Amino acid sequence: MGGKQLRSRVVWFCAVTFYLLAGHAAHAQQYKKRYLDKFQALSIRLMNETGIPASVILGVGMLESGMGTSKNARLLHNHFGIVGRNTLAKRHPTYRSRYREYPSDTASFHHFVKILSRKKWYSQLKGKPEYGLWLQHMNHSGYSTAGQEWIRRVTNLIKRYKLYKLDAQMGFVKSS
Repeated sequence: MGGKQLRSRVVWFCAVTFYLLAGHAAHAQQYKKRYLDKFQALSIRLMNETGIPASVILGVGMLESGMGTSKNARLLHNHFGIVGRNTLAKRHPTYRSRYREYPSDTASFHHFVKILSRKKWYSQLKGKPEYGLWLQHMNHSGYSTAGQEWIRRVTNLIKRYKLYKLDAQMGFVKSS
């Protein structure tokens, strides 16, 4: 193979690689935009009902569901990695999961905030927009087995997508 032909193939290979990588990045941005468009209003509403920051609700949902692309999110409507019963084996015999099934995505979000509102530290944090405090308390109460890495990943999502700006919309939350 001559030098000119080899150079031509290398240029072609680089062009195809660049095209594929650029397409993948654009595809990931579509998932993010679609996820935020679909669940941002719900997260803000739940924040104002419960006092749990929307940044925490969306950040954890984005991480645990792969921005809605994971099998658990698509098949079980489970956006938060919550363990429980499901009927997946009856519908898809080749796929088993230990994660809870919800009738809808919205039901998953409602159950997530319900779980957090039952924690003994909830009353101390209710209405406080400091997402770092919420993530620390969730981690200490065993929400994730990944520990500090989980906190770092959720925090990175909150910062990257500026989810903390949603917390400024937190209205008055009635005490329970």
